[in-house]
Amino acid sequence: MRDKLFLSTSALALLWSGAVCAQSAPPATDTPQAGQPAAQPSGAAEEVVVTAERRTTNLQTTPIAASVFSGADLANKGVTSVDQLQTAMPSVTIQNFGQGNDFNIRGIGKGEQTSATLVGVVTYHDGVANFPGYFQDEPFYDISSLEVLRGPQGTFAGQNAIGGAVFITETNPDFNGLHGYVQGGYGNYNDGSAQGAVNVPISDTLAVRIAINDEYRDSFYTVTGPYTGSPGLLQTSSARFSALWVPTEALKVLFKTDYNYINQGGLPADPVNSPNDIFHITSNAHSLYYDEFVRSVLDVSYQFPDGITARSVSGYQHGISAAKIDLDGTSLLPFTFTDHIDEEIYSEEVNLISPDQGPLTWVAGLYYSYDRMTFPGYDIGEPTGIFDTSLHGSNPKQTEAIFGQVSYDLPAGFQVQVGARETAFRTTNDVAIAIPEFGLRLPDRQSEHDSKLTGKIALNWKIDPNNFLYSFVATGHKGGGLNIPTGLALPATFKPEDVTDYEFGWKATSFGGHLKTQLGGYYNDYKNFQVSIGDPNNPTQSLELNVPNTSEIYGLEAQAQATFGALSFDFGGSLLHSQLGTFYAVDPRFPGAAPCSPTSGPASGACQNVTGKQNVYAPTLTFNIGAQYVYDVGNGDTVIPRANFGHVGSQWSTLFENSSLGDRLDARNLLSAQIAYEHGDWVATAEATNLTGQEYVSAINGGLRYAGAPRQFGLKLMRTF
Repeated sequence: MRDKLFLSTSALALLWSGAVCAQSAPPATDTPQAGQPAAQPSGAAEEVVVTAERRTTNLQTTPIAASVFSGADLANKGVTSVDQLQTAMPSVTIQNFGQGNDFNIRGIGKGEQTSATLVGVVTYHDGVANFPGYFQDEPFYDISSLEVLRGPQGTFAGQNAIGGAVFITETNPDFNGLHGYVQGGYGNYNDGSAQGAVNVPISDTLAVRIAINDEYRDSFYTVTGPYTGSPGLLQTSSARFSALWVPTEALKVLFKTDYNYINQGGLPADPVNSPNDIFHITSNAHSLYYDEFVRSVLDVSYQFPDGITARSVSGYQHGISAAKIDLDGTSLLPFTFTDHIDEEIYSEEVNLISPDQGPLTWVAGLYYSYDRMTFPGYDIGEPTGIFDTSLHGSNPKQTEAIFGQVSYDLPAGFQVQVGARETAFRTTNDVAIAIPEFGLRLPDRQSEHDSKLTGKIALNWKIDPNNFLYSFVATGHKGGGLNIPTGLALPATFKPEDVTDYEFGWKATSFGGHLKTQLGGYYNDYKNFQVSIGDPNNPTQSLELNVPNTSEIYGLEAQAQATFGALSFDFGGSLLHSQLGTFYAVDPRFPGAAPCSPTSGPASGACQNVTGKQNVYAPTLTFNIGAQYVYDVGNGDTVIPRANFGHVGSQWSTLFENSSLGDRLDARNLLSAQIAYEHGDWVATAEATNLTGQEYVSAINGGLRYAGAPRQFGLKLMRTF
């Protein structure tokens, strides 16, 4: 893996050599990055901009439901990883199983933790779609902005964004002299961290930035039993190289390489109804979990004399993920799960972007990606050495798309907007399932492909400079996939998901720019919801099926950001209702071998009617609130206390909604607080997360429960230069 990093940085060296030979020219003025403020009246709330639609626009006059944070906002809220987003914004839930997560927005995204199912919330880093589902524990550091868009993003983000999309922009190099920061921290659980970045202008046309992040933390858990390994520890090492070359006002070349090594020692978990404290785990298996991956991005843009911009974003990613866990979460039986995945992604996006001026603006683009996941080691032992099921092979996926959006200004402040994307997707299994104790080897060679037109039609009305109304219909599509054999025959494929979103919203600025609000409502038709239903004869295996009838999800969302002098606060809230269409499904935890039709049943002990039940991971209520006050203590020094509270309502981890069998995830009420002392270039911050020490189950998978993080506290010291 480290060789991959060196190969990527060699491209940076070639870029540097070309820059040194180039003729010097004044650098182009960068547009504001997402989440960054424009000039505001004194004490007013910052103007926030978004870039998810391939141009920079004001969030308050853009017809999307979104939460946008700058890097400083993330630090103020204590958000250092993807898990913590769910307590910082409305409608978001994240169930992290270590190697992957179920990321859902408005109850749509990914309902089951299986590599066969595509994600429904896609994450972009610097314009490149990230690994779909795996490698999700990348730490947030040296971030410029983070945008979370809610609802299907069928025009710009494509088939993996039926629930929404996340756009992360890491801090770019600039020409504002030598500057940067260093930061160190220490907290309970022997949690030590170091972070820093330096920006170096090499010349008038070339600047580089280097950032690093390291952390070590002891385990939250007490583990008993004859286990081996270091379950629950955290050790991360990350580094980033960036280079910005601006040889002329028209041409900008940005190159970035990220490297991440994340070792969590293992994934401690015990059975859902275990009498143990959730941090007291019993295990007899070897414990292992780590990710190592590299991502390289080359972003080249050129502005023609007529103002049209051509942009190319090329991406390369390669990652290795490995895990070993105790499958039954006890020391009674040697049931184990071993997973080793190697994934490589190549992607390319090309855009043509019109000038921002004039009544007609447009964006056109092409997209291609090739994602190959190989399984050099994938083994389930029930028990190990006596009955083992192993998988070896590969699963390549290919996506091709053409997309565009046109906006036209009408009289009286009205605007019409039309976007569309045609996507073609193909996935192939070339794997073999082996049961060596029985001499069985089951080939799985099959493929699934589909194409779909998605997009958005919006009517917007800018009533005056402070009030903006919008309404639209948007569609999203997530490709189908292939089931792994659970017997002697190849199972059927499962169908794509389709979402139609009807939405309206009102964005307002009031009190002289001190208060900015967003209020919206939505109704979703959700077709072919993909769910994983267990095989009663083999509980560790499952089949991916579709809910045959349309499900519905609708709700209301509100957000507010305010600054009144030294006081500022933010709020987000969501009310959501979801219900499944007609569907009968087999609960493998109950005996019964009678036929079970998805559309007609009949209902029995194992075949259950789940019609009208909630979507998984779709809590009725989520909300968050944060507040801070800046105290001037003289000599230019300030003291800033801040508190954040996030509520994620109770939710279900399966369609069967059986509390006695551990299907219910109780509500999470997480309070964090910090107090910062600023003196010149120095900032000292005392902080605590989960301040009340709530013990809660953050995720359930395969009959095992995973604990959410306990109370953590510590001190950080940062110096800027």
